[in-house]
Amino acid sequence: MSRRDYPGTTLSQAFENSNKKVVIFLTEGKKREPTPEKVAVVEEFTKKVQSSKSAVVTGYSGLTVAEVTDLRAKLFHAKVEYHVVKNNLARIALNKANVTVLDDLLVGPTAIALAMEDAVAPARILSKFAKEHEKLSLKGGFMDGKLITVQDIKAMANLPSREVLLAKMLGSMQSPITGFVRVLAGPASKLVYALNAIAQAKGKTA
Repeated sequence: MSRRDYPGTTLSQAFENSNKKVVIFLTEGKKREPTPEKVAVVEEFTKKVQSSKSAVVTGYSGLTVAEVTDLRAKLFHAKVEYHVVKNNLARIALNKANVTVLDDLLVGPTAIALAMEDAVAPARILSKFAKEHEKLSLKGGFMDGKLITVQDIKAMANLPSREVLLAKMLGSMQSPITGFVRVLAGPASKLVYALNAIAQAKGKTA
């Protein structure tokens, strides 16, 4: 019995009855080169991730086409892009963008919302949509390359809109322009937390 007895296999076994030894034949497998289409998807998504302010990973299994279309429209108006990319390609792209904290979340049907302007927008829109559509699940996300949990996303969703927060921030600073520029120069997460703190302070004094 030889490898010829198992044509087309990558692993075959030939049993020699005379001495009861097992001979394992391994065939050399060639790695498949990624298709130009897959390379293009990875490159494009990597650029999107690098340009984003934050991201939220969702599970969308069970949503209808109409519901997904409705969600995309809501996100689009807030400058949030909703990407459905195969998990292995998304993982490669995220890693190329130095984002590895989402690897464990890329399981099952997955879509990733990328905030291109307002870092809080995906959390706010997706949290509200998930309350109205139980088929949409929040998995987690990232901001400034750091993992944010589902609890973090829900907390961010309760923040006022970016415009309202910025107005409160400007009104609370002794030197509005200087302070505003200084905060904007920092990471998006610091801006979010700073705005949240100001909003809470305003609420206490109101």
